[in-house]
Amino acid sequence: MLDDTLFLLLDGYAWLPGLRRRAGGEVVRTRLMGRRAVGLRGPDAARFFYDDDHVHRRTALPEPVTSTLVGHGAVHTLDGAAHRARKAMFMPLLTGDGVGTLVEHTVTAWDEAVARWGDGRPVVLFDETARVLARSVCRWAGIPLDEADVPSLAADLTAMVDGFGSGGPRNVRGRLARRRREAWLTALVQRFRDGMAAAPHQAGTPDGSAFAPDGSAFTAVVAHRDADGEPLDAHTAAVELLNIIRPTVAVTWYVAFAAHALHRWPRHRQALRDGDAAYAEAFAQEVRRFYPFAPFVGGRAVRDLSWAGERIPEGSLVLLDIYGQNHDPGLWDDPYTFDPGRFVGREPGPYELIPQGGGDARTGHRCPGEGITLALLRTLAARLAALDYDVPDQDLTISLRRIPTRPASGFLLTGARPAVTRPQERALHR
Repeated sequence: MLDDTLFLLLDGYAWLPGLRRRAGGEVVRTRLMGRRAVGLRGPDAARFFYDDDHVHRRTALPEPVTSTLVGHGAVHTLDGAAHRARKAMFMPLLTGDGVGTLVEHTVTAWDEAVARWGDGRPVVLFDETARVLARSVCRWAGIPLDEADVPSLAADLTAMVDGFGSGGPRNVRGRLARRRREAWLTALVQRFRDGMAAAPHQAGTPDGSAFAPDGSAFTAVVAHRDADGEPLDAHTAAVELLNIIRPTVAVTWYVAFAAHALHRWPRHRQALRDGDAAYAEAFAQEVRRFYPFAPFVGGRAVRDLSWAGERIPEGSLVLLDIYGQNHDPGLWDDPYTFDPGRFVGREPGPYELIPQGGGDARTGHRCPGEGITLALLRTLAARLAALDYDVPDQDLTISLRRIPTRPASGFLLTGARPAVTRPQERALHR
């Protein structure tokens, strides 16, 4: 069986669906990076994949992904009790009241940025959104950040994400960005711990020795103890802090996709402008389904397995086809049509819509920040729809060969201004 790694790099998101079409069966067999691999798709396959008795993520993540996207020693690289203990650190931070607070910070930063967009100069929405989210998530997480450092932090965080699907210059930039930011946060963690050891009563004060407020993501990560009862070392704490702020800034991709959707299909603007909360949620879900981010996720078979009557030998790579599943005509009517209406009044099942994993986020490998992604996306999509702006000529193609893909131009706009609402229109025509 020939190794298919080169074809993955050439075909991008279409690689695994293409193998499936040619194979004509439930299980796709191939080799990837020298390893035997099988590809699966569908809700039952997702349930099978996210069962720790079947598939482990530990040691299965490719080195280029670990060294750019998630970091060595991260929660993504753990399984079983170790994974559950580390995951328990994230859940209170990324759910509940914390989501609303982060959204509030983001709305403030977004509105401040928009106020500067109306001077007629072209604005790259992708870059501007990354800066808004970097500023907001650091403020929310209790991480000190000078305003002058926001652009470089946003650039590094997007470089980490942009590099995970490439073996070339983008991957190198992502690795270098991760090293810089891990070193930065490791120093902050150590500085915080040194300050706490010297003056524990000053916790939560802004005097420089203990800069993070009580209850912040920063203090939660620094104080966390793993399944062995030991606190995270400073470097691992830095890795996990990046796994809070980096995925938040990665919502930039979805905001750029939302702008692309609103430009191509402007009929969706009005419901968002009208403040229809159910439609905003449906719009956010459809952006995550229709537009691609991760092509698939992988793990390793923990023992000899069987799926749909096909044998999966122990140690094989098991690939869950995210892009193929999110565009499966057996699951979605007209899957290549952008239609938020498919989610109005309908909550997708835990193994059905899987752009950020499947199953239960509390115990499995589903992303614990999925709620934050949806909250930020529906909020920023509505605020984007509430603007009028001009879209100059540019390259808005979205290449399925590029992983992760995005509008080629980053989505340029000019002359952003508040939209004229329907009541205002009626008043103008009286």
